[in-house]
Amino acid sequence: MNRKKLLSGCLFVALMLLTFYTVFHENDMNYVWQTVKELDPLYLTGAILTGLFFVAAEGLMIWYLLRALRAEASILDCIRYSFIGFFYSGITPSATGGQPMQLYYMKKSGLKIADSTVVLMTVALLYKLVLVLIGLGILIFWYPGLKLHLQGYLYLYYLGLFLNTALVAILLFVMISPRCFRGIVMGSEKLLRKLHILKHSETRIQKLFDMADAYHEAVLFFLHHRRHIALVTAFTFLQRFSVFFLTWLIYKGMRLSGQSLLTVMMIQATVYIAVDMLPLPGAQGITELMYKTVFSVVFPGAYLTASMCVTRSINFYFLLIVSGIIAGTASLITKRKVPAKQT
Repeated sequence: MNRKKLLSGCLFVALMLLTFYTVFHENDMNYVWQTVKELDPLYLTGAILTGLFFVAAEGLMIWYLLRALRAEASILDCIRYSFIGFFYSGITPSATGGQPMQLYYMKKSGLKIADSTVVLMTVALLYKLVLVLIGLGILIFWYPGLKLHLQGYLYLYYLGLFLNTALVAILLFVMISPRCFRGIVMGSEKLLRKLHILKHSETRIQKLFDMADAYHEAVLFFLHHRRHIALVTAFTFLQRFSVFFLTWLIYKGMRLSGQSLLTVMMIQATVYIAVDMLPLPGAQGITELMYKTVFSVVFPGAYLTASMCVTRSINFYFLLIVSGIIAGTASLITKRKVPAKQT
């Protein structure tokens, strides 16, 4: 496990250094830095708060859905789970590490695995569904702009939209099919026994069956309480658009004009859709390269690199640092609690 973490960390750092070199080696960084320093502090502060809202919003949705299931969890704990998820998603390929770590900490807090699983899957499903709906909307109603700005990256947009649509279909099928979910749970347990990671245990098997049944009951609850799902879906749209709005704040903070709010937000949305499912930690490298192409008409000259540095620093690296601190603190607290329970 430690070796996997080390390899993941090395890959993340290597990609970050390669990204920085690719982005900066052909630019006059003194001029870029001067442009960054002239950024309006009010808009910069607004962008930072918007970035923090983007991550914290997931925690609010987790809290709302857990509360609907009558599971006891505080808003602050749920926001902590969302930052933990952001951190581990950011450092693992295709963001695969986020939800398992969220489940781990939710279990440590005393929440039922079945409740936590269905809530996290619901949030993930709606998160992806909203991105697909935005992507389809852009494709249908803004295709000329999409083709104009993405240029050679248009194929990545189609790929990202396809992969997100496929994932939505898979998540939806797993959620509404109790047989499928039970098969995944029991199949995973059987595989772990074959690999000699787990020993045979009738008690554990019964607990897994009970968890699968509880999971299905939670799914049925949400299917019959559509108001909760509708509210979370609407809030997910707000969350998604907030990170697109962040780029607009940087645009206005640089005292630029000529592009509409909708145009800037749609361009940023296309980047997110294109890179969202790529197997790169934090979609590093490709995000920066795409940004320099698709925003070249919006941010002239040195403003392009400067805006990319600020936008990417806030919506990824800054949030990753904050999330890392929260995840590290949660890990230390968990380790301190373990000996106390054993004595």
